[in-house]
Amino acid sequence: MPALAPSKTRLQQASNGLARTELEGGLIVATERVPWIRSVAVGAWVRQGPVHEPVQRMGASHLLEHMVFKGTRRRSAREIALELERRGGDLDAYTTREHTGYQARVLRDDLDLALDVIADLLLEPALRAEDLRLEREVVLEEIAGVEDTPDDLVFELHAAELWGEHPYGYSILGTPETVGALEAEDLRELHGAGYHRGNLVVAAVGDIEHERFVERIDGLLRAAPHGERSRDRAPATTVEPGERRVERDTAQTHLLFGSRTFGHADARRVAMVMLSTAFGGGMGSRLFQRVREELGLAYAVYAYQSFHRHAGTCGIYVGTRPELAERVGEVVREELRTVARDGLDATELEDARGQMKGQLALSLDSPSARLARLAGAELYEEPYETVDALLGRVEAVTGAEVAALAAEYMDPDRQVVVRLGPNAS
Repeated sequence: MPALAPSKTRLQQASNGLARTELEGGLIVATERVPWIRSVAVGAWVRQGPVHEPVQRMGASHLLEHMVFKGTRRRSAREIALELERRGGDLDAYTTREHTGYQARVLRDDLDLALDVIADLLLEPALRAEDLRLEREVVLEEIAGVEDTPDDLVFELHAAELWGEHPYGYSILGTPETVGALEAEDLRELHGAGYHRGNLVVAAVGDIEHERFVERIDGLLRAAPHGERSRDRAPATTVEPGERRVERDTAQTHLLFGSRTFGHADARRVAMVMLSTAFGGGMGSRLFQRVREELGLAYAVYAYQSFHRHAGTCGIYVGTRPELAERVGEVVREELRTVARDGLDATELEDARGQMKGQLALSLDSPSARLARLAGAELYEEPYETVDALLGRVEAVTGAEVAALAAEYMDPDRQVVVRLGPNAS
């Protein structure tokens, strides 16, 4: 068999320690050189997740992520587990609604080994039926764990209410019925359809020479098939507000208030994070001070936000004793109405601004955090923003911008609410 010709590469960006190359077939390689650390954070991401699944195969991407660790053509499951661990490194994987990631953290001298393991997982999973019989049980236990963890389950229930039949509302883990129906051939089909060059992003942060890294990836992933980049559909633009009550015999009642927002690329994303930070992002936030410190109604209360390609979510979680649930709901609604009407005051805005800037600066100390930002830019097909650029955007957010977001998304009468707990009906 003749040797394969080298892939053509195109260097698209190289500055400030950052470099990006697109290999033949759309495979993206991105690095950030940080020469003063001894470790390397490296990963490969596949544009494959629940947004690409039909409802009858819900959970397939997550199950496939599990199955690649059960063995490859060259390594057993035990060998995969020990390859980096015996050298002090770690290897893990995760599935989000839009992609699947495989990551390692190793000493810089072990980078080549980490890349070899990750490439093996991506290209050569065995996907044997006998392994699936065992791993399916592991995932079913994972699903059961969510069912027994109400502060996780309420998020699953809320997503289903908020997004309806759109895959953003699917369970990443799937259901016992959908996971139970998946066969090894289904996973092989999914692997063939999704794990190809057009869907792959490989990134690393550490003391790395970009050109050598690209050459290594080019060699290891030469056999990756070509394919069109996976796309997904946007959800409907509106959702009917209201409250759903789910009765469970739990020690607490769990409340989740939330709204649909905009997608990851929207310029208002930084202002939305600032609003969420000030409203419920820490001990000094409005919700924490009101619900926990002043009234003693809950231990856990916080605001959150997430952004997908086409849309996002902002919301409030609070867990409390059942006899306090009505009062807690009233207080949260009062605070939501106030911020929707008045926005943030100047002190709250500046405190949140300082908190965000500090967190961004501290992320410079974490290769894994740098890696997540580097890969995220490619996965969402957005320009990479340095920390300095992000700090500039945080500094530029105005009170008027935050007030406009609060008015549009924080009004409790426009939100979807899920209440999970005893006597919830």
